[in-house]
Amino acid sequence: MRSRYHTDERPEAAEWNTGADGADVRTAGEHLSTDSREPSIGEMERAERASLRRVSGLSTELSDITEVEYRQLRLERVVLVGVWTEGTSAQAESSLAELGRLAETAGSEVLDGVVQRRDRPDPATYVGAGKVRELRDMALAAGADTVICDGELAPGQLRQLEEKLKIKVVDRTALILDIFAQHASSKEGKAQVELAQLQYYLPRLRGWGDKMSRQAGGRAGGGNGGVGTRGPGETKMETDRRRIHKRISKLRKELASMSTIRETKRSRRVANAVPGVTIAGYTNAGKSSLLNALTGNGLLVEDSLFATLDPATRSARTPDGRPYTLSDTVGFVRHLPHQLVEAFRSTLEEVTRADLLLHVVDGTDPAPQEQVSAVREVVTEISAEQGGTVPPELVVVNKADAMDNTKVVELRRLLPEAIFVSARSGTGVEELKRAVADWMPQPDVYVDALVPYTRGELVSRVHTEGELVAREHTAEGTRVRAKVRTDLANALEPFATTG
Repeated sequence: MRSRYHTDERPEAAEWNTGADGADVRTAGEHLSTDSREPSIGEMERAERASLRRVSGLSTELSDITEVEYRQLRLERVVLVGVWTEGTSAQAESSLAELGRLAETAGSEVLDGVVQRRDRPDPATYVGAGKVRELRDMALAAGADTVICDGELAPGQLRQLEEKLKIKVVDRTALILDIFAQHASSKEGKAQVELAQLQYYLPRLRGWGDKMSRQAGGRAGGGNGGVGTRGPGETKMETDRRRIHKRISKLRKELASMSTIRETKRSRRVANAVPGVTIAGYTNAGKSSLLNALTGNGLLVEDSLFATLDPATRSARTPDGRPYTLSDTVGFVRHLPHQLVEAFRSTLEEVTRADLLLHVVDGTDPAPQEQVSAVREVVTEISAEQGGTVPPELVVVNKADAMDNTKVVELRRLLPEAIFVSARSGTGVEELKRAVADWMPQPDVYVDALVPYTRGELVSRVHTEGELVAREHTAEGTRVRAKVRTDLANALEPFATTG
């Protein structure tokens, strides 16, 4: 990705702008001394390091001119800004490009995006005090009404940025929470998102002094205070905090009861010894499409980030007929807000309690190895919180039909054990089904039973779910000797033979 640069030095030094011919020219009249010397190499390196570098390709393009007026009314017009503290410039631009996709998923029109190279974000204004004015001018020139920062801002950073920029400021966490709020549909999903939002906004409540007062303090409020002790009493901000704490407590109780229902369903599957496979992966990697391809179900499939928030569990069978459950989960993303991890803990337990984890990777992504690392980091964190271990993992590279040969060779080198599939065309799905069957626990309970002819369904299950050793037809019924799972062995127990 080729970037265009707007390079300047810090406020106390000379400023440099990019001229029309691409050369750096000195700006007249601002922060300049009378010294006409050329800048040194060190000065130019410092200027480039501190500059805001524009990331190309982030502007939302409108393909249909008839949509312009409608979209301008519906969408917020946003400018993206990121701080590049580590890694390569390509990684920093990739992160900002992902922020742009998140913004468009939330319903915004991306106008521009810039990245500043710093050792760490500025503790007061995120991008540095000297760059806030430049960012303000850029937002005004583009006609933006919102600035989105590629990171989680502290309450003080958020407040100072809005005061200086004079427009709304949103960070990455608030943006993801907004997308979740738009996509949640089930009662549990809505409660989880609301809990995450309240936990995020609680320390970010802001008030305006005495104008926020709701009741008098001191003698007017019934107290015993005298001169110098009478204050405005409880402010609206304090009232809001009380209400939020109360609402958080209620939501946690509701989610706990929903978690009990989920645990009951899970315990039934465990009692029946039905293996569980969970699909996990980066958002928009094609997890729901893969579940549909493996089970024939019709879950929502949408080319959108976080299209799936409410987990779905479907029954499936291996090619040799053994049953198992297949669960779809919410997608992960870089820097997944910890509020979401906490709120979705009961949902994400499906990942840690699975017998097998299908880790789906988007093969068309420019940096799939970073997706893999982000997902594994979250899975490890959840497993540690639950006191369990990370389940066995089978990596599945999806969208193989849209990959060129060079990308396939590169990914086969990076992920040698991965299976390449296309959930859309069906390529590689049968190979994946066989791989899942190989991971399934084999039947291990030996039974010898004489099954009446009226219970032929049990004999059929032995054929499809177990390993048949011998079969004999007698006058009383069918005698079978086989290795089966625990649940089928319990069903055959009344017909067990003694000899």
